[in-house]
Amino acid sequence: MNTTWLGLCLTTALLASTSAHAQTPEVEQRIQAVTSGLRPAVTIKGQASTRALADEMKALRVPGVSIAVIKAGKVEWARGFGVTREGGAAVTADTLFQAGSVSKPVAAAAALRLAQEGKLALDADVNASLKSWKLPASPFTASTPMTLRALLSHTAGTTVHGFAGYAAGQPVPTLPQVLSGAPPANSKPVVVDQPVGQAYRYSGGGYSIAQQMMVDVTGQAFPTVVRRTVFAPLGMDHSTEDQPLDAARLAKVAWPHDAAGAPIPGGPHTYPEMAAAGLWTTPGDLARFVIAIQRSAKGQAGGVLSPEMTRTMLTPVKGDYGLGFNITASGGETAFSHDGSNAGYKATLVGYVQSGDGVVVMTNGDQGYQLGEEIVRAVAAVYGWPDHKPVEREVAAVPIADQTRYAGVFSLDGQGDFTIRRDGERLVADIWKGVVDPLYPASDRAFFITSQDLRIVFASPEDPDHGTLSLGGFSATFKRKAE
Repeated sequence: MNTTWLGLCLTTALLASTSAHAQTPEVEQRIQAVTSGLRPAVTIKGQASTRALADEMKALRVPGVSIAVIKAGKVEWARGFGVTREGGAAVTADTLFQAGSVSKPVAAAAALRLAQEGKLALDADVNASLKSWKLPASPFTASTPMTLRALLSHTAGTTVHGFAGYAAGQPVPTLPQVLSGAPPANSKPVVVDQPVGQAYRYSGGGYSIAQQMMVDVTGQAFPTVVRRTVFAPLGMDHSTEDQPLDAARLAKVAWPHDAAGAPIPGGPHTYPEMAAAGLWTTPGDLARFVIAIQRSAKGQAGGVLSPEMTRTMLTPVKGDYGLGFNITASGGETAFSHDGSNAGYKATLVGYVQSGDGVVVMTNGDQGYQLGEEIVRAVAAVYGWPDHKPVEREVAAVPIADQTRYAGVFSLDGQGDFTIRRDGERLVADIWKGVVDPLYPASDRAFFITSQDLRIVFASPEDPDHGTLSLGGFSATFKRKAE
């Protein structure tokens, strides 16, 4: 990693934090509190936990980040930190980033607007709207037709979790080719392989079907549809679904970087799966979207959706997912949120209905998800939110000689492999490719990390070959792989 570049990122981040548009002293104090008060997912009892934004950008090799904070239904501040790329311009509040799956709630709003206009129906068979491509017949849709509501809530039983995009110079498929898994598509066909409406299963493939529906019923390109239904009404002037961007705009975007901080070869990937992953935007524009949802949910007219349709959007269908958003309730607040992950980009959006607070964070590094979550927790602490608080854990006194029995490569049921190895006087875990986390012992058989609320619990000290890994509400068993 180029340490000179890291120093440049650090210096530019500090400069950006002071050169942005001046705020009132009270707001400047809150900005300083946020940028100096990043918090990990897990804190260790008895140890200092807050971190500075510039230091975390350097540690996580994220060259640029842009933040917009919403307070009481208004954008209180929006600023960029760091650089677009090595030798590039400083990130500003107007710098474009790819939003990844934060594209989904925007696409859902566009679809619901078309439903309001009578062009789509939430509960009709999707094949009634599809023209350029038809959903293949399936035993699972014979008695229960797939609907737009099921697609937007990830309950349609559709396959294909997410999309890798297409690197610069690669041929880009049409959307029907993506849906059919036909060359040059790099993803499998989108099919229904479980009952419609019975369970939540995240599916970018389902959102691609919804995209094709919007194109077919309007006769317009998807970027045109979203511009008319969402961007123009809300004044999201920087936002576009154009894939790829033209050369003039591409030259000014935040360039994507991998987990080591190296530029993604060729630059931003192209995503024909625009509804699922194709949005280019800024935190400020997404904050306008959040505010419109907040106001509409409280009965105010004039947004993209009617209050009734917005409440439908924010009502969970299965689990905690509504129509385009994760929905949670805490401390008398209803929160809606979504994360996004494209090659070299990570984004996070959070909004609260009752208070009108929220935050949007966009980064151009593959470790930007962790950075974004740390920023959200800092904002939550400064603005007094009821959730997004770190979990506190204690470290047990377990000799490293006893810990090393747990080193090895393990197969996580249905999720791939992860590695535990000794690094000096501690264990580390390689759970996500390119990201290494220190492991802290909670007991003689349990470990945790601090970047995420993740725990690894082995069966017993006598059986270091089996156990359970948990992350939030997710849990899966694992076993040691044979050498």
